[in-house]
Amino acid sequence: MRILGIEGTAWAASAAVFETDDPAALGHETDRTPDPASDHVFIESDPYQPDSGGIHPRESAEHMANAIPSVVDTALAHAAERHDGDGPIVDGVAFSRGPGLGPCLRIVGTAARSVAQTLDVPLVGVNHMVAHLEIGRYQSGFESPVCLNASGANAHLLGYHNGRYRVLGETMDTGVGNAIDKFTRHVGWTHPGGPKVEKAAKDGEYVDLPYVVKGMDFSFSGIMSAAKDEADAGTPVSDICVGLQETIFAMLTEVSERALSLTGTDELVLGGGVGHNARLREMLAEMCEQRGAKFHAPDPQFLGDNAGMIAVLGARMLDAGDTLPISESAVDPNFRPDQVDVTWRGDDESVARAYTDDGAIRGAEATVDISADDVVKRRVPKTYRHAKLDDRLRGERTKAEARLTSDARRAGVRTPVVRDIDPVEGVITFQKVGDADLAEQLDPDAVRTVGEYLARLHQGGIVHGDPTTRNVRVGTDADGNTRVYLIDFGLGFHSGHVEDHAMDLHVFAQSVEGTADDAAPLLDALEAGYEEVGSADVLSRLRQVESRGRYR
Repeated sequence: MRILGIEGTAWAASAAVFETDDPAALGHETDRTPDPASDHVFIESDPYQPDSGGIHPRESAEHMANAIPSVVDTALAHAAERHDGDGPIVDGVAFSRGPGLGPCLRIVGTAARSVAQTLDVPLVGVNHMVAHLEIGRYQSGFESPVCLNASGANAHLLGYHNGRYRVLGETMDTGVGNAIDKFTRHVGWTHPGGPKVEKAAKDGEYVDLPYVVKGMDFSFSGIMSAAKDEADAGTPVSDICVGLQETIFAMLTEVSERALSLTGTDELVLGGGVGHNARLREMLAEMCEQRGAKFHAPDPQFLGDNAGMIAVLGARMLDAGDTLPISESAVDPNFRPDQVDVTWRGDDESVARAYTDDGAIRGAEATVDISADDVVKRRVPKTYRHAKLDDRLRGERTKAEARLTSDARRAGVRTPVVRDIDPVEGVITFQKVGDADLAEQLDPDAVRTVGEYLARLHQGGIVHGDPTTRNVRVGTDADGNTRVYLIDFGLGFHSGHVEDHAMDLHVFAQSVEGTADDAAPLLDALEAGYEEVGSADVLSRLRQVESRGRYR
């Protein structure tokens, strides 16, 4: 099979030809791992480089209009050279259907339709973000990894489950690359800012900046404002660059580890242009090594926006019969990865794996030793994080967990009793509660209780911060009645703000959608439980939070 891919979502006008005769490369279930070295990928790119500042949409579209015909002609000429003279020179045309800048996408869509009609071959519409993730899965040969996309306009954690890529976590404001670019524009550096920050950080000293993780979601707006303020105050830019890298990439690494812990998988794939940063790859690799997980970052040519990944995924989609009629091939600037029906993977595949309580559990930030009566939780040092940042987070979270666990019980929520605490070493001893995590025994009644508990917390001005199905314990009392307990308040804090309360519900809902076989009745039960006790304003704000994700 030989496929033409065309990419042009924002700045990179790119065309590629992917050629393979390996069934494994097309996503078939076989006993062998795909061998990318046996396949042929040719990529021709002409990136847009603004004279100053960031990407200007009008200029980017003008560049795309001029560059796309040239790169497509070059790619088709390459395909013709490899053609054996039988049939069309390519078997199909794949293009970036979205997300991205509308004017750029329309230019690419028009070019793809024109080539497909001229050659009389099928047309395939590819989600740009899924292509970033699939190229890593394709190269790695991993079974069903958690996928971290770190690109200019986006930052997602995704996992394949029930026929789609489910969003396990994402930025709630701006993409990671755009966040860094906002700072570099502030100090007068040209686009792209990421490589310049990486270079400057080699000569700087760490500066403490805000660290905002909400379950597996995260926010960059606060750190950007603080970084700009530091620059305006005269802090050396190289020092701020160290703080930016250490903080932002530690946030991405932490939420990746949380996703591994939630799903139970031991595979992580990186995608997106920010993946070029050596410090980010170093952090992710170190975290995975400490967990005993496998990590893969694609070849550099596949990290930034490129048509190679479009062609590779396009081949898999074409082989699965996932093509577009010309009349239904309109682009979608807001095309989210969780809207894609993943036709090229098996329905029985899933990122969610089974859990077992064997007396010693490795969570996202701690090890947990379970005895007959006690649970000893140790927040282990995270060597991937800067030592000053790690010490601060471990101390703050240990003290917050002990305090809020007790506060929650006074608010009418079942929690374990805190029996001992050592904030310096990051160790807490709890009463043992429950027989299993909620993730192992998901049912609507238990989830409804979680909704009630979150409402009681919020009425008491408490935010859990990380209410996932792994942070709820379930069991039975002596009379056989089900008991539900909330645990792990390390990311919690006191707040009466409706936004913070809605985020608690959002975090829990994402953990259910990413792991449950049938999420709908569980989510209905969550909201019914919350509605019975809590404020309707929070549920209304939850709808706003859900609509606020990138490209939703």
